[in-house]
Order: sequence, then C-alpha cells, then structure tokens
Amino acid sequence: MRIAILGAGYAGLSLARKLERTVPDDVELVVVERTGSHLVQHEIHRVIRRPSLADDIEVPLEAVLDRARLQEAEVADVDPEAGVVTFADGDELAYDYAAVCLGAETAFYDLPGVEDHATPLKSIPDAEAIRAEFLSALEAGGRVVVGGAGLSGVQVAGELAAFADEEGAGDDVTVTLLEQYDTVAPAFPENFQRAVREALEARGVEIRTGTAVAEATDDAIDLESGASLAYDQFVWTGGIRGPAALDGERPEVQNTLRVSDSTFVVGDAARVVDADGEPVPASAQSAIREARTVAENIGRLVDADRDGGDIFEPRLEPFAFDSPGWLVSIGDGAVAQVGPTVVTGAAAKTLKATVGAGYLSSVGAIRNAAELVNKELAD
Repeated sequence: MRIAILGAGYAGLSLARKLERTVPDDVELVVVERTGSHLVQHEIHRVIRRPSLADDIEVPLEAVLDRARLQEAEVADVDPEAGVVTFADGDELAYDYAAVCLGAETAFYDLPGVEDHATPLKSIPDAEAIRAEFLSALEAGGRVVVGGAGLSGVQVAGELAAFADEEGAGDDVTVTLLEQYDTVAPAFPENFQRAVREALEARGVEIRTGTAVAEATDDAIDLESGASLAYDQFVWTGGIRGPAALDGERPEVQNTLRVSDSTFVVGDAARVVDADGEPVPASAQSAIREARTVAENIGRLVDADRDGGDIFEPRLEPFAFDSPGWLVSIGDGAVAQVGPTVVTGAAAKTLKATVGAGYLSSVGAIRNAAELVNKELAD
C-alpha cells in the first residue's frame, strides 16, 4: 500500500510526520516536494531585511523525515479518481491514498500589467528580489507600493518601513499599503484590525484602504477610482489561487477534506468548509490542524483496508477549526490576538518568536528553532 503526500509545506510536512508515527511500517510513504526542503512561509518577509534568516527558515526534508521516501519532482497533474500523479517530466506515481498539499500561488486576478510589474512573496528568491529592488529605490527615494493588506502584505509593509529606517532613509521613501476593502487585515476581528493599523502607522506606513488596483505600468498604478499612483517599487500580496497542478483552482472540500474516496486536499490548496459549516481561513495554523485530522482519517482507512475492507467505510473524523489566536509581525514589533485580547509590544514579539520556534521544534528542526528565536529576540 502506498500513501503519497504531494507537497511539504505546513500541511504536507505535518501530515507526513504524523503518518510516519501512526501507519504500519509496511505502508509506503512518499513525500513529493519539488524543492527538497520545507519553507517556514510565515517568516519569509523577514529575509527582505535579514538575508541570513533564509538558512533558518528553510529545512532540508531529509533531516526531518524518518521513514518516508522523498521524491524531488514537480507535480503536473493529479487524477483523484484513478489514483495517479503525473509529474512535469511525464513520469507517473500510482497511490492508494494521497493528500494534495501543494499550497497556493499568488493570484493577480488578470489585472493588466500587475503580474508583469509587481514582485510576489512566495519564496526566498522573491524575498531576495524585493530586497534588491528596495535598496535600488532607496538610492533615489520615492514610493514603494505593497498591494494587499492581508497578513502577508502587512508584514511586508512593516518590514520595508523598518528597513528604510535602518538605512537612514525613513524620510526619503514612502511605503504605501493598498487594500481594496475598508480595513487592513479585513478577514480578522475589529480590535485586531485596529491594533495592526496603529502599529503600521506608528512605523510611518501610508495606508490606503478602499483602494482597488485596476492596472499597472512600469512606473504607475492606475486605480479603479481613476487616480494614478507613481511608484518606484511594486510588491503584490493581493490574493491566492490554486496550484498549477489543480489548474489554478482551489477545490471546495467539506469537513473530511476529501475530493474522492482516495484523495484529500489539505491546506491552502483547498477552500475548506469545517464541521460547523464555516469557511476556514488559509493560514499556517489551519493547514497544520487540517493535517492532523487527515492523518487520523487516512489511518482509519488504512486499518479498514488491512482488515479486509468492511462493507461499511470507517467513520471519518470531521475537521473543526478553532483558532487560539493570530499573530503578525510589523517591523521589529508584533500584534497578537489571544482569544478576545489583543497584545502588542514586547509581549507580542516574544509570543511570535516562541510560536515560530515551537513550530520548527515540532517538525524536528531544533537547530533552526534555536537560531530563529535568537535572531528574532535580538532585533
């Protein structure tokens, strides 16, 4: 029997490590990851200002996987009904059960010129490119625009504002954060939104909410209002779409996270509706919690198959999302929400460093955890 885990982001790595401990040793586990490593995505914005962090947030999978076989390949297509994965080189992998954990890609919504002129933030090379572009912008002064004020956009804007201050150019460069909705962090509670906005403004970020992008050229952004905004650098964090292997779609899955009897879609690659009928936000904590449920359910299906395949399928555990809170870094500070309470300042920053280190420790990257927390708190 073979279980394939496609992708090794938060969902994929969490799922693989759980299955290594819970399914019988004679069940083959295959982790397919194009890069051969796991990236701690929620810390990637920090590489813009602190390039050395790249070594701490990228974890070689061979160092943290126990018995799963790692296959470095790019997934081109998944056939959930046939139980077959097709790779970019034409090779195929058949499976008995699979979890599609390929994450999401940046959505540009077919806005003319945006994909051509803006830099996304999905990888370490993206962060390095944003750093290089920002250093060039600093030389002449001007405006840096970040499109999209979700948590990723908030973190990028805060990081760039702090970077400008460090370089002594805080008065020469304007960091502008655009958001089509009326608030920053629009998917989050009002008290969290207020605290995030205040933290951004305290760091000199210009916030323009209710401002939608219509088009981009090489030196200006045309807004839906008809106004035009000149820029020297353009970063885009305005949304997500499904991976190319799913034709850019994020299939909606119900609380078992299945798209067929043998195939699950987990994390940002899916639009998940939980056991309470509520949509689940695309986030690291969602992906990790979903992976735990899927690991339990795959284990039940494997046990049933090994027992000879009962007439009745085993009852699968429904996924219910219950967030303990939210965290976002803004330059050298942070904003945290724990239950109904919003925390800022040193307490929020310490909490963020602790959560990041705790996650790395949970996936076996102890050295990375120690280095990350030391560098976070040193700032």
